[in-house]
Amino acid sequence: YSLNPNFEFFGELKSLILKSSPAEKDKIVKKIAGLGKVKLAVISGVFMAENNGLDFYDTVADLFIVGDDISKRKLRTFLAALEAEVGKEIKFTLMDKDEFQYRYGMFDRFIRVLLEGPHEKIINKLGL
Repeated sequence: YSLNPNFEFFGELKSLILKSSPAEKDKIVKKIAGLGKVKLAVISGVFMAENNGLDFYDTVADLFIVGDDISKRKLRTFLAALEAEVGKEIKFTLMDKDEFQYRYGMFDRFIRVLLEGPHEKIINKLGL
């Protein structure tokens, strides 16, 4: 089956399919928190596209995680499941707390672009 992108209700149908419920967001938060000592988790890009009329690849990262002792194995498993659920490749960035604080203090372009664009902090233990 396929959907004609010229269909007059294509945008609404796409929005309905991609819209995530609060329960799904809570599930994502719990899984991210289980990866290690997560201090900050920011969603953007593919997760915010329908809410802001943005293109899917309009941001520097779809998922940004700051934390220490993050399990790489759990992260790979989580990302694979998330990509399968979303149906798109997830652009993600992982930083430890010290690197983030240094780059944030230096007004790093990547951090600035991410935090100035449409995003949602789903975990915020750094008080940003």
